[in-house]
Amino acid sequence: MKKNSAPIQYIDRKSGNLCTESVMGNGALNFAYNTLLGRSLWGVLFNTGFLSRMMGAFYDSRFSRSSIKSLIKIPGLLPEEAEKNWQEYRSFNDFFTRKLKPGARPADMEENTLCSPADGRSLVYPEITPDTPVPIKGSMRSLEALCGKKLSASHYSAAVVRLAPIDYHRYHFPCDCKMIGETVKIPGKYHSVNPIAFQKAPDLFVENTRCITQLKSPCFGEFYFLEIGAFGVGSIVNTASGSKYAKMDEKGYFKFGGSTVILIMDSTKVKFDSDLLKNSSRQLETLIRCGEKIGTAV
Repeated sequence: MKKNSAPIQYIDRKSGNLCTESVMGNGALNFAYNTLLGRSLWGVLFNTGFLSRMMGAFYDSRFSRSSIKSLIKIPGLLPEEAEKNWQEYRSFNDFFTRKLKPGARPADMEENTLCSPADGRSLVYPEITPDTPVPIKGSMRSLEALCGKKLSASHYSAAVVRLAPIDYHRYHFPCDCKMIGETVKIPGKYHSVNPIAFQKAPDLFVENTRCITQLKSPCFGEFYFLEIGAFGVGSIVNTASGSKYAKMDEKGYFKFGGSTVILIMDSTKVKFDSDLLKNSSRQLETLIRCGEKIGTAV
């Protein structure tokens, strides 16, 4: 059996401290990816989505309510931010996809700023070509591979926001924008976005089920919004209706599991914040909150 992966470290943007992430289900992931039996079951569990569907059904049921208590004990989760008392939620997923009290995520509403679309740990890339391999937690894949299509511009910027189970799991539009075409679902598998999983599935981000939406902003031009499903995620649920959206309107939510949002922007239209650029150049994720400023229009 392989040893467990090294602790996941990140920079807390608010305090500037180097922190170690509390990982839910680390033992299960080590079994699935790093043991003989786990690897034998790997194809059945992840290639077919069987495990994901089973977990989704359980966490949607009332029998999962007891799991809420375990989740809120993890450092960093603030149950008081939820719009209801945790005991009022019908199931684990009902709590997991919770809405927050008004004001829990104050947003930078200046017209020329780009906000984080979600809570999570972020890496930013200021300038990359469509076919340049992008290092996203060990996965070296191009933007075109992630999008499953040919991209038209010569250079892009990208912001990756990786959610953990303790995070608020609804995601929002990062700026005023309108939709171009329909949201496209790219079928795939459901792997964890935990580094343990990357040891087994280095192509994880292009194997995982994901959704892609092309949007256009008055300040940032055309950009792509990707949602990537992960281990234990029953579905990616996009809730936005219509075709025009204001900054911080809800776009959708993830059910149970750590998940990822990626913004692919025109590199001539955005400049990411200096602290995010500095940390990302060291391959250190930065903990950010939904609505925080992550960049400015140029």
